Amino acid sequence: MSAPKVLIADSISQRGIDELAAGAALDVTVHTGLSEAELVKLIPEFSALVVRSQTKVTAPILQAGKRLRVVGRAGVGVDNVDVETATRRGVIVMNTPGGNTISTTEHAFSLLLSVARRIPQAHSNLQSGKWDRKQFEGTELYNKTLGIIGMGRIGSELSRRAIAFGMRVLAYDPYLSSSRARSLQVELVEELDELLPLADFLTLHTPLTPETHHLLNAVRLTKTKRGVRLINCARGGLIDEAALVESLGTGQVAGAALDVFEKEPLPADSPLRGIPNLILTPHLGASTVEAQESVGIEIAQAIRAALLEGTIRNAINMPNLDAKTLAIVGPHLRFGEKLGRFLSQVSPKRVENLHINYSGKVNEVDTTAITRSILKGFLRLAGGDDVNEVNAPAFAETLGIKVSESRLSAPGDYTDLLELTAEAEGKTLSVAGAFFGATPRIVSINSRPVEARPHGVLLVLENTDRPGMVGRIGTLLGSHGVNIATMSLSRNQEGGRALTVLNLDTAPPPELLAEIAASDDIQSAQVVEL
Repeated sequence: MSAPKVLIADSISQRGIDELAAGAALDVTVHTGLSEAELVKLIPEFSALVVRSQTKVTAPILQAGKRLRVVGRAGVGVDNVDVETATRRGVIVMNTPGGNTISTTEHAFSLLLSVARRIPQAHSNLQSGKWDRKQFEGTELYNKTLGIIGMGRIGSELSRRAIAFGMRVLAYDPYLSSSRARSLQVELVEELDELLPLADFLTLHTPLTPETHHLLNAVRLTKTKRGVRLINCARGGLIDEAALVESLGTGQVAGAALDVFEKEPLPADSPLRGIPNLILTPHLGASTVEAQESVGIEIAQAIRAALLEGTIRNAINMPNLDAKTLAIVGPHLRFGEKLGRFLSQVSPKRVENLHINYSGKVNEVDTTAITRSILKGFLRLAGGDDVNEVNAPAFAETLGIKVSESRLSAPGDYTDLLELTAEAEGKTLSVAGAFFGATPRIVSINSRPVEARPHGVLLVLENTDRPGMVGRIGTLLGSHGVNIATMSLSRNQEGGRALTVLNLDTAPPPELLAEIAASDDIQSAQVVEL
């Protein structure tokens, strides 16, 4: 039997290549610079494909890969891989989420120093034959306030370095727990707008999601301390580049340093070019010998484990499961992820503890994969598409969320029961789900019995139990063209507090939600999208 064949389509470190080829268990070919058409022609004989950021792994390539089992991206993002098509084709997509943490952290800190002391501009001036010392007066980091937006791996590492330089560090991350902030010796602020006027320097370290797109826009830039300095080594699109250009011109922003851009490569006619108080680097965050060697070795080891042992590491689109176990727990994986997403949307953001209780027949199998799917759903708002079944536990730890599990043999009225409980800001919130035959249902919210479909848009209301409430809510929804698909009602006592869960055909507009919440009989109104 011939060895599985691996194609390396982008340059990786020699140690990574050697790791893949070790023992001749895999047949490794290095062929870089291939076009899509060339890859489509070449890929059918290969079991694994290794890329970095240059090669685009498109649907035609994946569809042509009749033997393809693994695509390995030697880096963090997988924007150049059609993950949806890969999943449909049964191809595992892997990345290397931790390989460039230190490299990116150090680059961000280098830009922090550079923007404070205007080092690139002074260098360019001196190279041109000038000696303008007064023009390049800088500012010290010592005793200045650094605002870090996003406290994942890189934000946390950067905070340690800033503290070593004598900086006061303020952190904004809606999902970072207070205990984790204390352990990092940073001051946690509740709202981004609270941080902006306090920071002398701002650095961004969040994923790019619809919620974080243009996180620093024209309005927010006006709220910063005048003379603030900005650094972005995270994702292009977090800062509104047009607004930044204007703020640099007015002096609202004294200086900025960007390593990532909304469009890459940066167009030759970009207005960002030529601005004297702006430092630009061409996406160099991971461009160190050590980082490239690290991601090369990491992806090589992951591919060897997948092809030779059947073990899945750092998978974007698949949990670590064999086929037999997947057949048993598969429905629980999808349902658990939805329950996690539900709980994250009704809980306060600074969750300290997440507890998962398994009851019934589900305890007969290893529930690790289910827990990871629950975490993936629960952390999606915080981490976006960067969170998957593999890195979700580590991401939860980064945020200071303690995850615990328990098991009960008797689930009461159900064959299987999944119960999730979150503790946050002194509150405890819960959701539970069960299967009615093969059909999943949400059966409890905050220990109140309900029956709701875990699909689409849900409107969760806490309201006074009085006659006519259902009609009033239905009338309000109908007046805005929002149709109710199903309804579930529960109350603690007659005339007390009722829980109403509505499955809606469409999401209610913000003005409708505000109108519902404004009623004295409505204690809370939350929209959940699954």
